[in-house]
Amino acid sequence: MTVTQVAQAGQVGRRKPDGRDHYTISEVVCFTGLSAHTLRWYERIGLMPEVDRSNTGQRRYTNKDLDWLVFVGKLRLTGMPVADMVRYAEMAREGAHTMPERQALLAATREDVRRRIAELQDTLAVLDYKIDFYAGACLTPERA
Repeated sequence: MTVTQVAQAGQVGRRKPDGRDHYTISEVVCFTGLSAHTLRWYERIGLMPEVDRSNTGQRRYTNKDLDWLVFVGKLRLTGMPVADMVRYAEMAREGAHTMPERQALLAATREDVRRRIAELQDTLAVLDYKIDFYAGACLTPERA
């Protein structure tokens, strides 16, 4: 699955307009739900590659930038620390020779996500037990 396909799968109903590849920061805010402040911050800390500018200095985001922001959003959902996301972005910009390091970082993140999913499944089982307990208790009449 390509990054674009992953981005589209994660953005159902929020497709980019066909045939366009330049977006203002306001359009990107609407598309991603991120604030303009966050977009500028991502750029400042190196999480976002340098965004192209118009001759008047206005940021012009591309579809590739939007795909990257979708991926960053997924990394955020994993709980990956911002410093690790920035390190990943730096490695990606360095090129193919960093692929093993990037793979290792993503694999470690995947394992952390799996551990948290298991914890949440255990928590869900406890909640289900308690809900069923209370549902059963409500069905039995009180004794005086």
